[in-house]
Amino acid sequence: MFEGLSHNARDAKSWPFEQARNLLARLLKFGLESDGDRDFATTLINAGKTDEAVKALAPLQRPVLFETGYGPSGLPHIGTFGEVARTTMVRAAFRALTDDAIPTRLICFSDDMDGLRKVPDNIANKQVLEEDLGKPLTVVRDPFGEYPSFGEHNNARLRAFLDGFGFEYEFLSSTACYKSGLFDATLLWALQQFDAIQGVMLPTLGEERRASYSPFLPISPKTGRVLQVPTLERDPGRGTITFKDEDGELTTVSVTGGQVKMQWKPDWAMRWTALGIDYEMAGKDLIDSVKASNKICHILGGEPPEGFNYELFLDENNQKISKSKGNGLTMEDWLRYGAPESLAYYMFQSPKSAKRLFFDVIPKATDEYLQQLDALGRPPAPPVEGQPPKPAPNPVDNPVWHVHAGKPPEGGGSPVSFSLLLNLTSAANASNQDILWGFISRYIPGATPQTQPLLAKLAAGAINYYEDFVRPNKTFRAPTEQERGAMQDLLARLKALPTGCQDAELIQNEVFAVGKEHGFEPLRLWFTALYEVLLGQSQGPRFGSFVAIYGVDETASLIERALRGGDLSA
Repeated sequence: MFEGLSHNARDAKSWPFEQARNLLARLLKFGLESDGDRDFATTLINAGKTDEAVKALAPLQRPVLFETGYGPSGLPHIGTFGEVARTTMVRAAFRALTDDAIPTRLICFSDDMDGLRKVPDNIANKQVLEEDLGKPLTVVRDPFGEYPSFGEHNNARLRAFLDGFGFEYEFLSSTACYKSGLFDATLLWALQQFDAIQGVMLPTLGEERRASYSPFLPISPKTGRVLQVPTLERDPGRGTITFKDEDGELTTVSVTGGQVKMQWKPDWAMRWTALGIDYEMAGKDLIDSVKASNKICHILGGEPPEGFNYELFLDENNQKISKSKGNGLTMEDWLRYGAPESLAYYMFQSPKSAKRLFFDVIPKATDEYLQQLDALGRPPAPPVEGQPPKPAPNPVDNPVWHVHAGKPPEGGGSPVSFSLLLNLTSAANASNQDILWGFISRYIPGATPQTQPLLAKLAAGAINYYEDFVRPNKTFRAPTEQERGAMQDLLARLKALPTGCQDAELIQNEVFAVGKEHGFEPLRLWFTALYEVLLGQSQGPRFGSFVAIYGVDETASLIERALRGGDLSA
């Protein structure tokens, strides 16, 4: 599927391809055995000779591993989606850059061996969780009574969440990795390097925390809780640590076999080393954590993964979004109004810039996604005589290519924009989809929710968005004398159009002509007047397109009611 794309990928400017080239350079640096091979391969990639560089990586003999992390103390959220979506975009870019010649895997890792620190507010049967505080999440009982543990409940929700969006991934459980022995060799080496790890971590901690800090968190054999206690003795030869249990008794446990859990920054580094992770991104708030984990990864004999730090989202007041505060959007919020593709598009846009994540960004993101989808399938513009031909846009730089992980849909997008659907819903007071589809099917003969699945998603979202945000804030006003004269002129022109006219361009030209002849300067004031008087809002879609889908006769009736002073909100 990705074969033959490397020539486009080499020239691509979008950030996932920049990340893919960084990852390829990392593999060339650390994946080859000799310094001479590494120097040669790096020279090739710097010269844009990706094909030859990929051949130089033939001795790698293993898949390239991408990773995302998930803390299953709560349900998957919009940040979970963003990290998996963005990592998937980099993976698709890497596959295109290398013509899919190097196998890749995406691991979604659940930190389900962490101790439960607090009881979530939105959970029933809180008493069960309160009794199990401090125990690993895969030991904490499931308050919903559906799974053997709370961690497994949330892991199942994570997998269902990712599967619902069609992500290609492999799930790994921290508990399973610790207990199976997969991490044992690295844990034993971490015990050997105890002092060096402490040398990284202790300067980052406050005085009180330093006094009790240990990179190993023993799991009490008596209470089953994950303990934040000092390591009093350690025996690297036997692979054990000694600590004071909750009852004050000195206890010795092995660091292998799931009897300890590492603190999260050393754990992150240990996981990178044990699994051989090549790429993992993280939020800007974790920059210092990444630096510490990188140092520990080197101590453990590994190479930190390639990655970058993305900016965090802000709410409508430009405050950082917080799960505990509940500000900003949830996944459920976005999907009530917009399609998942529009959310992935929003995640693609400028990941290193802070962006507002609130309800008002959904219509814009949706229509921008649709515009990019149309642009991807549009043939290049014919050359203009006397001018040099313009280079065709690089298809792999189109956001839609990344939204769909290199497999964009064929046939273009929706024939109707989201903003137009919103205004159609507003003008028609469409309280259900049947009303809306009555107009749509007249504009697009034969269109049904089954034949137009993307449009069906948009129509459902438009009705929800209209009911929740537009209808409560609609404010109609009477036209001014200038506007009244212009609307009477437009009314006459609409009535003069051929019966059943759906030519959006012809209608738009008439609207333009009226605005110019009646002296609106700038012309956008004329369109603002139409939206405020007829639709009760200050912005709207291309007016000619709105009339074409709503109907010339229906629009004429709307204008007549406005001129008579009728109630357009009914």
